[in-house]
Amino acid sequence: MIDIKFENSGDEPAAFNLYKDGTKIGEMIVEIADGNITVYHTEVDIEQENKGYAGQLLSAMVDYAKAHQLKVIPLCPYVHAQFLRHPEQYASIWNSDIA
Repeated sequence: MIDIKFENSGDEPAAFNLYKDGTKIGEMIVEIADGNITVYHTEVDIEQENKGYAGQLLSAMVDYAKAHQLKVIPLCPYVHAQFLRHPEQYASIWNSDIA
């Protein structure tokens, strides 16, 4: 079973963490400030690559941004590439003035 949790403990950077059967297999590191969610890094364990998990993390982050009226600053190369590839899909949440 796949589960994505937004975790912001204070000790670690805020992240959308991806769990498969209770084991963490991926993460998207973010920071929320001033009405923006800045995405720094997306990573999935190498043995779990090419299974669509990064896309699931992206979808969870986008849903979170929309639900909390946040604009996205996509500094992560993966997220930035997806925003460039599908600008119409992300136009309402993309803070394109910054990234």
